[in-house]
Amino acid sequence: MKSKSIKGHSSSEIKTALTNSMSDGFKPTLAIVFCSINQDIQAISKILDNENIVIFGSSTNGEFIDEETEKGSAAILLLDLNPDYFQIYFEDYTNNDHKNVAMKIAKKAKEKFKNPAFLVCNSNPETDGEAILKGLEDGIGNHINAFGGGAGDDYAFTETFVFTNKTISNNGIAGIALNEEKVTLKGIATCGWKAVGTEKTITKSKGNHIYTIDNIPALDITVKYGGLQNISPDNKDVLLELAANFPLQLQRSKGDPVMRTAMLANREDRSLICAGNVPQGSKIKFSLPPDFDAIETVVEECNPLKVEQQQNADALIMFSCISRHLSFGILMDEEISQVQDVWKAPMVGFFTYGEFGKSKTGKT
Repeated sequence: MKSKSIKGHSSSEIKTALTNSMSDGFKPTLAIVFCSINQDIQAISKILDNENIVIFGSSTNGEFIDEETEKGSAAILLLDLNPDYFQIYFEDYTNNDHKNVAMKIAKKAKEKFKNPAFLVCNSNPETDGEAILKGLEDGIGNHINAFGGGAGDDYAFTETFVFTNKTISNNGIAGIALNEEKVTLKGIATCGWKAVGTEKTITKSKGNHIYTIDNIPALDITVKYGGLQNISPDNKDVLLELAANFPLQLQRSKGDPVMRTAMLANREDRSLICAGNVPQGSKIKFSLPPDFDAIETVVEECNPLKVEQQQNADALIMFSCISRHLSFGILMDEEISQVQDVWKAPMVGFFTYGEFGKSKTGKT
């Protein structure tokens, strides 16, 4: 399989880049499109659709095809993958039933491919990513091989989108099912964030909605821990500060902790809505703002994946958390560059509202 990455700050730039990429006879069949909400998504989709290229798309909080991160652009990975080896699925949520919608997609994919693997993106910041994974597991099995992320909206925390050639939704799931008998999909979920302080208990929660931690309103204890000031309704940056510096680490009896970043805050009941499920009674720790060691950890965990499982790659897709982008600043370019250098393959990525992936222990 051959792949190429292109990017642009307008639909006309994308059209020119696409034409140039195909000038040597390259005929892409699939486009993975990560696009700012400030771009004309429908115009870009039409350009690709006119070339009979199937689209898997998500809105972003910043996007990249190399070490130089962008904001307000479109980044696209073009692949000439055999159309018989993949299938696009797209569903709107019904009554926010994330689990059953994901299970429906998984069962359809299982009917088409004996061993399907998935790339998945979801829209709506309130989506429970853990429920999506559970739905995929119920449809395929606990061995599910899935990677992806939550669509962004340039940090507005209001309306996000997933899309295909002629369909777009602010409350749905887009997925690519890959035939693993023909296509190898490997990856790793890693972060490098360090936990700090004592374990705390989620004393009241429902799904991904946290009401109290140690019987203290979730927003209040997080603000107190972080030493944040001015959390009045007029302060539009409070969510950015929470997301950037103070994600929760959900402790598990087996395997690595999982990150739970606050996506929305309710100032009336002082609760938080996270990107994934946080069960009542579970244990959490707060995180220290990351430093350069976090980048080294990510690269160190990518190297064994290359050596032991995937020495060569035709393409590389990176789903990176909005927290990293906000915390690292210009250091983010360094992390992306070092990860790409592990495989030296054409790349596309974006900054997400939550990520799906397999940890070192193999748990998704």
